[in-house]
Amino acid sequence: MATIAIDYSPAYAQTGGIGRYTRELTRALARLDADSDYRLFVAGAAAAALPRAPGANFRWRSTRLSDRWLARIWQRARIPLPVETFVGAVDLYHATDFVLPPTRRQTRTLLTVHDLSFVRVPEAASPALRAYLNAAVPASIARADHILADSQATKDDICALYHTTERKISVLYSGVDARFQPLDAAQTLAALEKYGLSQKRYLLSVGTVQPRKNYSRVIQALAQLRAGGSDLHYAIAGGKGWLEAEMQQTIARTQMADSVHLLGFVADADLPALYNGARALLLPSLYEGFGLPILEAMACGTPVITSSISSLPEVAGDAAILVDPYAVDAIADAIASLENDGDLRARLIAAGYQRAAHFTWQRAARQLKGIYARLLDS
Repeated sequence: MATIAIDYSPAYAQTGGIGRYTRELTRALARLDADSDYRLFVAGAAAAALPRAPGANFRWRSTRLSDRWLARIWQRARIPLPVETFVGAVDLYHATDFVLPPTRRQTRTLLTVHDLSFVRVPEAASPALRAYLNAAVPASIARADHILADSQATKDDICALYHTTERKISVLYSGVDARFQPLDAAQTLAALEKYGLSQKRYLLSVGTVQPRKNYSRVIQALAQLRAGGSDLHYAIAGGKGWLEAEMQQTIARTQMADSVHLLGFVADADLPALYNGARALLLPSLYEGFGLPILEAMACGTPVITSSISSLPEVAGDAAILVDPYAVDAIADAIASLENDGDLRARLIAAGYQRAAHFTWQRAARQLKGIYARLLDS
């Protein structure tokens, strides 16, 4: 029986993004594989605080040392304390969040790189984070036995920026959980009332408040439409990130404070209703490694407007309106088209259902299990 350790720290500490990726993938893996011996590693947690493991063959391994302290030990001080100190002897270690810790020589290693936004859109990351990732990620990519990329676009970036051979990288697409589906009016209304949206026609964005998400240009586009008589509101479901002053300045300058609703962190249980109630999902990001909200919205029957760059066309296919994320007028025109063209809206909703159905966590888990097997056999 193979023993496999997975870094579960993002799933424990992060609500969305990489946290959700790690949680959903691990749950699907637990439903699929009852044979391997899995160790789920959590940094910064007491063993007593951890929930029930997702399967009988999954066991927790934790340390009170936080992610930040482990980064200082492993990446800054470069102390070669092997991760097996915490997880025990394993055959394979899967690092799920960009950076590979020190491992014993005989341990096979798999590294997930979600995106290279800190290189492609450097102005969207804080200088300290950018410096850390620019040092730690290339070294981790070079040392890992194999790499998972969230999309072909991310794989291409890894190959181009770090001169990595294609055969060392597998693209593993995310999936859509079954809870993202059309809901009846009563279910939707309860959540909308909770966030003050029940009486509003709103557009939705999902993601941490940071410059890369491009919220400022969406607000400018909506200000243009409001000048023409639009009553659309804008709801942003995402916790505070960094460099958010620009967005706040845009809200003040455009006098859109009464139309922009910063919801903060939204519980996973409320997201399907927020998608269902929205006129459209807007994800005109300057860069994304995947863009899971696109598929979640589509699965709920919500049309999507997203960027024509990075991984987003790859994920959206022909089931969304693609726009130049740097062009405020293009974003405004796309919103207006959805509002004024019922046939376009109906076509996108139908195409979205079909597109979302191609992406499942079960499929992702089957692929991951196969990658584990190949690494263990090599």
